[in-house]
Amino acid sequence: MSKRGYITRYQLILKKLKTKPYSTLAELQGYVERQYEYLKEQDDTLKIGFSKRTFQRDIREIRTDFGIDIEYSRKEKGFFISSSEMDSTNFERRMEAFDTFNALNLTKDLSSFILLEKRRPKGTDNLYGILHAIKNRYQIKFSYQKFWEEVESQRKVEPYAIKEFKNRWYIMAKDTKDNKVKSFAIDRLANFEITNTLFEYPENHQIEETYKYCFGIISPESNTPEKIILSFNPFQGKYIKSLPLHETQEVILDNKQELRISLKLYITYDLVMELMSYGNNVKVLEPKTLAKEIKLLHEKAFNQYEKL
Repeated sequence: MSKRGYITRYQLILKKLKTKPYSTLAELQGYVERQYEYLKEQDDTLKIGFSKRTFQRDIREIRTDFGIDIEYSRKEKGFFISSSEMDSTNFERRMEAFDTFNALNLTKDLSSFILLEKRRPKGTDNLYGILHAIKNRYQIKFSYQKFWEEVESQRKVEPYAIKEFKNRWYIMAKDTKDNKVKSFAIDRLANFEITNTLFEYPENHQIEETYKYCFGIISPESNTPEKIILSFNPFQGKYIKSLPLHETQEVILDNKQELRISLKLYITYDLVMELMSYGNNVKVLEPKTLAKEIKLLHEKAFNQYEKL
């Protein structure tokens, strides 16, 4: 069986357990077989297969490859996904990626109806190597080009994680030059190399916690995140509710005049640029320092068109 067949079966199992926790082995098998009949119509080379033996192996491999635990409940007499995994954003993204994969790759004669962005992020060919280095704790070397610098710099880092932001991928790593954790855009590195030098992950250091209150990839400069209150017009508010700006977003007020939300974030360049992108559809209410900064930037933008 092809690797694609294995992955498809894994994802079908996860999808079934997400929609119906405590599914029996027979229910899982029936679901996989029904889905296979549909997928086979779209791609007759795809082979999946399902049995008690393969399912037992799948549980182990899903845990190893995806970090997701599938358990059996004697009380409910069925299999389920660990609740901590179900609540994970990464789990949701995996399922989203699976649905997208099937839509784009398993549907025939629909290329004229699927319009993809022509711009694609660069540097993704190094993703597998970076993940291998992170998992096995190898230092990596590369040449790095900042947009505001003319000369490339040589970097050796300890990679801790990768992070996605606005269709770009970044390595979150400790630079051995100054021992600071930084972000490096994958599309701006060259001469990528995995070294033989091992590193130890810092004790009690959680990279996810470091960026928990960050919008984007810029490390916080202040000690504590701030409470930010934004007011959107009702139309823009619908988009903000359907796709929140950040996981800390809370709705304070929602009526015909405005959507008012609160956020708990560090004020960074990434956040300021995001707020600027909404133009007159948003007003910063708190903190006043951020409101003044946004106002000043809008005035500078306005002055560029003063002579028109």
